[in-house]
Amino acid sequence: MPDRLPIFPLGSVLFPGLTMPLHVFEERYRRLMSELLEDAAGAARRFGVVGIELGHEVGASAAHRLSEVGCVAEVRSARRHEDGGYDIVVEGGSRFRVEEVDDPDHERPYLRAATTPIPDELGTGAEEQAERVGRLFRTYCHRLTAIGIPAEPPRDAPAEPLPLSYAVSAALVVDQFDKQALLEADHAAARLELAAALMRRENRVLGALPALPADRLLRHEIHLN
Repeated sequence: MPDRLPIFPLGSVLFPGLTMPLHVFEERYRRLMSELLEDAAGAARRFGVVGIELGHEVGASAAHRLSEVGCVAEVRSARRHEDGGYDIVVEGGSRFRVEEVDDPDHERPYLRAATTPIPDELGTGAEEQAERVGRLFRTYCHRLTAIGIPAEPPRDAPAEPLPLSYAVSAALVVDQFDKQALLEADHAAARLELAAALMRRENRVLGALPALPADRLLRHEIHLN
């Protein structure tokens, strides 16, 4: 049976097992946070984060089209400000597929949706992909650092294919379309394969940038094919 979740549309992607800070300032989401945090047992301190494919975050009708796959957000900490806003930290739980979205109403001014959980699977060859991605990720971090973006590979990065696939996906500096594709991958092996392809692409770009003269960069005379 589908699970009905409050929905928080975002212009970014939350991955299972990863944390994300959020500043909640819109009245409808202040209301949501207030309702969630009133649950003393904490059992209901969860909502769904879904990417915005068309539109933007702020405003009652700002998000015109949402992604079909999202991630459960479990509230780990929350601080309420005097103006009624919140600073919260959430941790990604399970992925879900959006089946049906309910329109907001007076009682619940935020979106709610019927969702079904998406099981996590390893897929064929996940272990081999994990080793390859680990090497590519170290190169990727070093090349980011070389152009002034601190990106030290975490010493406690998971070695298991499934958590590694999500950790690397969250760390990649790519656009939301690529992030969403990583979230929606059928299994860990497919996600790792896509992450490897993205890092090979980004590593080529990052490797070329420092070698290009500044005047060519300013004139956009960059051809990496």
